[in-house]
Amino acid sequence: MALVRSLFGAKKIFSGSVIGTSKAPKGFLAVYVGENQKKKQRYFVPVSYLNQPLFQDLLTTVEEEFGFDHPMGGLTIRCPEDTFISITTRIQG
Repeated sequence: MALVRSLFGAKKIFSGSVIGTSKAPKGFLAVYVGENQKKKQRYFVPVSYLNQPLFQDLLTTVEEEFGFDHPMGGLTIRCPEDTFISITTRIQG
């Protein structure tokens, strides 16, 4: 149950659909997350995450496995959504 609350909290903070805007707010970066090319979820992450070792490790791993392809206009991270949420939740503290 704690995992469900954690996932909901992460979506509430980062999910573009929850924020209700088509443009990333100032200080945030739009990222598209998911393994399926056609069904990716958009998240807004603070630009400061680019300096976080956990986030850098995720980006490095994804780049090594898949390369970076950005057909949606934002950074595309091909990984399971729950992995992304777990990492961003740990960065939040």
